[in-house]
Amino acid sequence: MDSADRPWGAWHVLDEGLGFKVKRIEVHPHHRLSLQTHAYRSEHWTVVRGTATCFLDGEEHVVPVGGALDVPLGAAHRICNEHDEDLVVIEIQRGPYLGEDDILRLDDDYGRLEA
Repeated sequence: MDSADRPWGAWHVLDEGLGFKVKRIEVHPHHRLSLQTHAYRSEHWTVVRGTATCFLDGEEHVVPVGGALDVPLGAAHRICNEHDEDLVVIEIQRGPYLGEDDILRLDDDYGRLEA
């Protein structure tokens, strides 16, 4: 299965099939993913370690262990770890296309905005 290290942590694909992909996302303390949207997929996040501060279409949601958040298709979203321990989120993606290139970054701490 696929995995990738990122400046904010890492992700690992746990399972995938027609129309779905399941990832384990690890976010280092005091790091955050890019603010982004997707054209082809929705996401469901469940926090399994730490506390996630999530932004969804301009609203902040603090999600503790066992909590979950749905990210609708096209919604601007971001996961942040504002704490001193690692954050682990299980992400379930659903849609007709689940490629890593279905990301439109709106803001990014690591210089990865498209020109």
